Amino acid sequence: ASGGVSPPLHAQCWQHPRSPHMDLCHVPADREKGWYLALMAPNVKGPNYAWLDPSRLYCHPQGLQDCVSDLLQPFQGDPIDMVAGIDAMGFILGAAAAATLRKGFLAIRKAGHLCVQTLAQPYTDYSGREKVMEVRTDAISPGLHILLVDQWVETGGTMRAAIELVERLGGPPPPHTLCPAGIAAICIEDSEGGRWIRERYKCAHCVPPRLQPRFDRHE
Repeated sequence: ASGGVSPPLHAQCWQHPRSPHMDLCHVPADREKGWYLALMAPNVKGPNYAWLDPSRLYCHPQGLQDCVSDLLQPFQGDPIDMVAGIDAMGFILGAAAAATLRKGFLAIRKAGHLCVQTLAQPYTDYSGREKVMEVRTDAISPGLHILLVDQWVETGGTMRAAIELVERLGGPPPPHTLCPAGIAAICIEDSEGGRWIRERYKCAHCVPPRLQPRFDRHE
């Protein structure tokens, strides 16, 4: 790009010439970690929407597989008993991760949707809105190793609430055991909340270090 400024990641998408559609068959020869991030779609609807739509990459079969593989790589060999995904977009990556690991999947829901006994946790989301999430009380027992998955960690408020729920249900873990066992998201931004999570839990995300500042600036 002119002036030495890199184009937005979404401008690097692999498409058919003169076609607005993603080429579902195209895979770059050099599949470096995070190559699929360029498949994400930019916001074209204005400030009432998120700056980026990561879910576009889920439409690409190899992109989705490589994304899940990169998220799970740091946890190879770790004892993981269950994967929990956060409502709503964390359901997609969380379920894909659970299927890959051959483990069960636990849905952490927005309040008011589960007809069973639940535990609730209030939180403030990335937009500053006060919300409540809940989880069923019959799926987690003390000492269970839970991998928590969401699509994105911006301010960290949503993920911290999910961590609180899992820890409250899991109880005091045995020595050398974490509950949750780890945190995984496409991006964990370098925000105050993101740093709090990184400092306390084993984390996995897909953004290479050289691109992290651009994601933090929402470019």
